[in-house]
Amino acid sequence: MHTTTDHIFAQLIAQSLGIGARQTANTIRLLEEGATIPFISRYRKEATGGLDEVQIENIRDMQHKLSETQKRKQSILAALEEQGKLTDGLKRRIDDTWDNNILEDIYLPYRPKRKTRAETARQRGLEPLARILITQKEPHPEAKAETFVNGEVENAGEALKGARDIIAEQVSADERARTAVRKAFARQAVISAKVAKGKEAEAANYRDYFAHTEPLKRCSSHRLLAMRRGEAEGLLRIDIAPDEEECVTRLERLFIHGTKACQQQVSIAVRDAYKRLLKPSIETEFANQSKEKADREAISVFARNLRQLLLAPPLGQKRIMGIDPGFRTGCKVVCTDEQGNLLHSENIYPHPPVNKPEEAFAKVRKMVEAYSIDAIAIGNGTAGRETEDFLKRQTLGRDVQVFMVSEQGASVYSASKTARDEFPDYDVTVRGAVSIARRLADPLAELVKIDPKSIGVGQYQHDVDQTKLKEALQQTVESCVNQVGVNLNTASSHLLAYVSGLGPQLARNIVDYRSQNGPFTSRRQLMKVPRMGAKAFEQCAGFLRIPGADNPLDNTAVHPESYAIVERMAADLHCDVPRLIADKTLRQQIDLKRYVTESVGLPTLHDIMQELEKPGRDPRGPLAAFEFNANIRTIDDLRTGMELPGIVENITDFGAFVNIGIKESGLVHLSQLADHYVSSPSEVVSIHQHVRVRVIGIDLERKRIQLSMKGMDDTKPT
Repeated sequence: MHTTTDHIFAQLIAQSLGIGARQTANTIRLLEEGATIPFISRYRKEATGGLDEVQIENIRDMQHKLSETQKRKQSILAALEEQGKLTDGLKRRIDDTWDNNILEDIYLPYRPKRKTRAETARQRGLEPLARILITQKEPHPEAKAETFVNGEVENAGEALKGARDIIAEQVSADERARTAVRKAFARQAVISAKVAKGKEAEAANYRDYFAHTEPLKRCSSHRLLAMRRGEAEGLLRIDIAPDEEECVTRLERLFIHGTKACQQQVSIAVRDAYKRLLKPSIETEFANQSKEKADREAISVFARNLRQLLLAPPLGQKRIMGIDPGFRTGCKVVCTDEQGNLLHSENIYPHPPVNKPEEAFAKVRKMVEAYSIDAIAIGNGTAGRETEDFLKRQTLGRDVQVFMVSEQGASVYSASKTARDEFPDYDVTVRGAVSIARRLADPLAELVKIDPKSIGVGQYQHDVDQTKLKEALQQTVESCVNQVGVNLNTASSHLLAYVSGLGPQLARNIVDYRSQNGPFTSRRQLMKVPRMGAKAFEQCAGFLRIPGADNPLDNTAVHPESYAIVERMAADLHCDVPRLIADKTLRQQIDLKRYVTESVGLPTLHDIMQELEKPGRDPRGPLAAFEFNANIRTIDDLRTGMELPGIVENITDFGAFVNIGIKESGLVHLSQLADHYVSSPSEVVSIHQHVRVRVIGIDLERKRIQLSMKGMDDTKPT
């Protein structure tokens, strides 16, 4: 990008986001040099002034939008130049404009005309009559119109109609008119929905919107997306508009003056301009803007939920039995080792109709002993609660914890190419059970193999912009993977692909190199991996961990570019790096200011000290056990007023869905989340949080459960 444009972009972005111009310019430079957002946020704090990932992402997105606007400007300028209509004043206005709507308004009068009513009138020679009417000085417009009657114009009435069409188009292309109508829409536009004629039965799911009206600016994302879905299915009719008479009055003030005879003609043209041209055009603008806003909010909710799901606490490297439960087909049972490798698989039938609980228990106990199982992961789908109860009634001979694990997306994984490549000799049931076991050991490492849209924590995910959704979710996964860090010697290629600077090809090359040469013993060894260049190494090295490496810093988030600083600290204290990490009293003697340089400041030095304090720490925290109420099996067991334990499994902008151990999840509406006002559910709850809820409503016909968390003081986060 040109330096001048860089400067303009930095100034515009800094002003819009409230971030320093220098911070913004440095961030743009790093992004253009190929640095990733996780890398910039973690290792370039001096350059960015400590901007977090969200701020860096906002800078990147706004830079992209400005770049697109710049391209559009160049296209418009070229078109005006070709028409011979580009004046210095027009060029200056275009150069100074960064609002896309205003930019298009400026260009609108010069845009090549389609076959419109106004264009037809011009071809029939009626433009001079339109000019006479718009000046509003002609005392006898009807008589004047007679002079334009010819072979193509049959009478004065037809001439006046054609002239009004030309005026209407001029009004609709006038910047002042468009600005006035746009302001009216912004201030008072109302969105209205009504059921399509004859579609009442088919549109039953949308009955809340059969006669719905509310101010557009107050319409929540979930209501707008619901209405738009109904419209797309042909079941609802949607309209967005401010008060029509007020808009027409505002336009008449701009265009009507002079004698009464012409005023009437122009007034008709102005009203036609609003109803036929301006209102549909500005309505489309606001429909698109409101949809984009709703998409952003829905995607933000999805991304926030996904982040919480991916960062769920792991059990860690344990020997785990994974069970994909079922009734008729039995339960598929697998045993995995500490690295998630499949050791054994078989079926058990503890439930009806086969009903062989004694045989099933004998098999489970034998597997627990034979494979030294530490924990059991049970899928939370069909027969999940029954299988959990069955196992908890048994004595397994070892201290084995039993966990319920979300099955969302497991079937998608088990049928995927990834699963087939991992387990070519096993069917989908075995693959699904292995995925359940691995989710308990490390949710992040397993869930990265599944399309995030299949994990089940979204809101209207099929109705939002799919490209933007995919980008946001991809970025969320990348952020989580890099926040946690990746074991270089055990990570799959799918997990490695999300590490800063790698991608699918380098990830595969790392796994291939590892299989051919054995485990990595140092980060520097990465440079021997095919296609691993200096830039990729710079971006990825700090996020890769090597437990047991010769250099203990290789198992920390300290970047190799900072190893020399740590070594100097150790030398100044007359010790080696391992002792510096092990001895807190030595680290307390370090004066960080002594190690500040032009490129390394206190933010980086503080990060280094945090890593030395807890090298290789996992930010996800410990995994907590959980039990549902044993007496609640189906929705029929519920009674109003019951207080139950539950797990938050999905969050929307209108509330949280809580799993209380039955097939149907209950909704805690936004208004029922706390005793105080809550503007967003994420202020109170997070995915996988353990909560206590009270049943306040049961709709057996629609299988809906209303819950409340008001007064539930023992809610605990996980």
